[in-house]
Amino acid sequence: MPKRLALSLASLSVGGLAAAWAMRGYDHREARWAWDALAAETVRPAGMFGPAMVAGLPEPARRYFTFAIAPGTPLRMVAEIDMVGEIGLGDRDRPNYQPIVAREILAPPHGFVWMPRIGSGLGRISGSDACIGDRAWTRFWLLNTVPVARTKATPDLVRSARARAVAEALWVPAALLPANGVTWEPVDGNRARAVFRHDSESFAFELTVADNGRPLSVAMRRWTNANPERVFRYQPFGATVEETGTFAGYTIPTRIDGGNGFGTDEYFPFFRARVTEARFR
Repeated sequence: MPKRLALSLASLSVGGLAAAWAMRGYDHREARWAWDALAAETVRPAGMFGPAMVAGLPEPARRYFTFAIAPGTPLRMVAEIDMVGEIGLGDRDRPNYQPIVAREILAPPHGFVWMPRIGSGLGRISGSDACIGDRAWTRFWLLNTVPVARTKATPDLVRSARARAVAEALWVPAALLPANGVTWEPVDGNRARAVFRHDSESFAFELTVADNGRPLSVAMRRWTNANPERVFRYQPFGATVEETGTFAGYTIPTRIDGGNGFGTDEYFPFFRARVTEARFR
């Protein structure tokens, strides 16, 4: 190879690497901004939980709240969560599960920022999945250098991400109280439907609880393109609650299996997580 050509290729490689690092730095700063914004803008005056707050709700919802929030617990609408687990990067037939370590801030229905490390060694991926206001993104990088996913904030992606913030609300029980604008509707003796209204849109999930109020599953119709055609449409989505644990007066799911096609033969539990710590702001 001529010397001048070799030097040109090397220059292009260095230039491309510098551009990638600059983009990665931008992604990290925006994720940090979104994290801080959710922490700051969703703060509410702290009251204390009492059973009278949920006395008029459908019976399954009332049982859930008395299980999930101890009397006298300060009401907090934002949670910071540490988790480990695995995520399926394939499909139902070939899940290709990879280990994850992640932290998340969650403020239903306003948004979330999920910052995972996926895989290990030379296959390690990191980045963020987030939704705040009218912005949403999925941005992941191989070894902090090579972009492997970098989406734009389309209306479809924002709607899908907002549904995720609602589906994960069991990690922030106080956010599900009627005082936070949530409407509860009866379904049957062990199921109730929670309806969020956010920016003129409605988002809902169906909660199934045990006799003592312990959450068993959450299910919803989510706007998503997780289908072979890669077309956005409403599809079943949900999770089962395998274990619960208590943090600062809140009893939340600490082990979940969730994914697309929930409740159908197409169900693929691509997300299996275990919460190791939860802090309520």
